[in-house]
Amino acid sequence: MSRKYLIAGNWKMNKTASEAADLIREIHAAVGSQTTVQVCVCPPFTSLAAASELVEQSEIILGAQDMSPHASGAYTGEISAEMLRDLYVGFVILGHSERRQYYGETNQSVNAKVLAAVQNNLKPIYCIGETLEEREAGQTLEVVRSQVREGLENFPAASVENLVLAYEPVWAIGTGKTATDEMAQEVHADIRKVLVELFGEGPGASVRILYGGSMKPENAAGLLAQPDVDGGLIGGASLTSRAFSGIVEAVLEA
Repeated sequence: MSRKYLIAGNWKMNKTASEAADLIREIHAAVGSQTTVQVCVCPPFTSLAAASELVEQSEIILGAQDMSPHASGAYTGEISAEMLRDLYVGFVILGHSERRQYYGETNQSVNAKVLAAVQNNLKPIYCIGETLEEREAGQTLEVVRSQVREGLENFPAASVENLVLAYEPVWAIGTGKTATDEMAQEVHADIRKVLVELFGEGPGASVRILYGGSMKPENAAGLLAQPDVDGGLIGGASLTSRAFSGIVEAVLEA
């Protein structure tokens, strides 16, 4: 099955609104007009309004870095799905390892967000991945399988086409380390098996699985050549147009 590559930039807590606008203009000039690769940028909440206006005339899709499972109410500091939709946000990153590590998110709490997202016509990019300790203990596949099953519990089969997963080995985020092409493919293939178990052969084969562990222009081609690697969730390399566009161009040149 042919799956369209998705390259999504997670800017994390970087870029003011004006800096975000400048970066989006640069990315648009470089790769914002092509349609072969789906390109998504996920700036901080404070930059979403400015970014929304800029991507309107572009092929770039806007994403958010998190959202509340609640529709509205007394949840100080939180952002709802409706607020994101009002800014024409298409994707939302959920369950990122930093949210799990620093804010105590669990498979169960992220599951509530995933379900809220898809119910509000947002496409969740659900993040999964093992720590260094779990990998060294030989628990990688066990951990990732549990994250997939528990994080996607009760996910509506009719909405599988809007689901994206991102495998991010925690030990490779921001460390400069990266899984080898073969290591990434092994885990992605196992994730695919679980998706097929959950949703059936056709739908499970249609879900895009991104690699999210320090992908950059230098290693993108090898990773993206793997049969079950359908793009990248890009951290540090998404903060400059040259590096981020270089990853998109690696796909276009493949």
